[in-house]
Amino acid sequence: MKRSLALVLTLMLISLLLLSGVCAAKKDTSWENVMKKGVFVLGLDDSFPPMGFRDEKGQIVGFDIDVAKEVCNRLGIDLKLQPINWDAKEQELNTKNIDCIWNGLTITPERQRNILFTKPYMDNRQVVIVRGDSGIASLSALAGKTLGLQAGSSAKDALNSAPDFEASLGSVIEFDENMTALMDLELGGLDAVLMDEIVARYYIQQKDKNFFVLDEALASEEYGIGFRKSDRELMEKFQDTLIAMAKDGTLAAISEKWFGEDITVIDR
Repeated sequence: MKRSLALVLTLMLISLLLLSGVCAAKKDTSWENVMKKGVFVLGLDDSFPPMGFRDEKGQIVGFDIDVAKEVCNRLGIDLKLQPINWDAKEQELNTKNIDCIWNGLTITPERQRNILFTKPYMDNRQVVIVRGDSGIASLSALAGKTLGLQAGSSAKDALNSAPDFEASLGSVIEFDENMTALMDLELGGLDAVLMDEIVARYYIQQKDKNFFVLDEALASEEYGIGFRKSDRELMEKFQDTLIAMAKDGTLAAISEKWFGEDITVIDR
């Protein structure tokens, strides 16, 4: 009898220890970790205007950068901007080289399986850019033509989700950066570039290029900030701060600086 009681007590103790271990493993210390080090590392493609890019002095600037600076200021932590290979962004996040991906990151079902997103803060579309003198005015007119896009981008996802259009193309060339693709388009190496509408229209306006945006879009999408799946507490700190900035007008002011109007959508 005593032996049986001792066995039961031992099993209960083991169960409690295992349970406490599981609870400890599940504890989210993501925000605490960032507070302790005092630095938040933001991963970005530094050639993605107007969200994040380098100015004439080589400084990283942009809409997302201004927003991130304000969020970190309100949270009392320093911001470190870390340019990354966009095609390896999820690896950079999961190996903890960065704390988030924040640079016009499109929310997709595939990415949501591996990334924890904030609520969307901006709408976007995947559109096709052609030269103004190309005579191309529709997606069907691109049959047999050469299309460029950024590797690992949502433009590639949009193209993959339009198999008939993709099959009609002569070839598809992937680039490390959208800006390189646009330069190749200008030089005649490409017939068109598939990319984010927000970036395309900003580039055309700022550079005064003879480019034309086709009316037909391949996909509508939303931008969000991406965190590790385990870092919910950290994500919510940033999301709550963004919502507060939307309510007090700060987010609208930053949007108006870069776009001439408030095009943000978080918590609407």
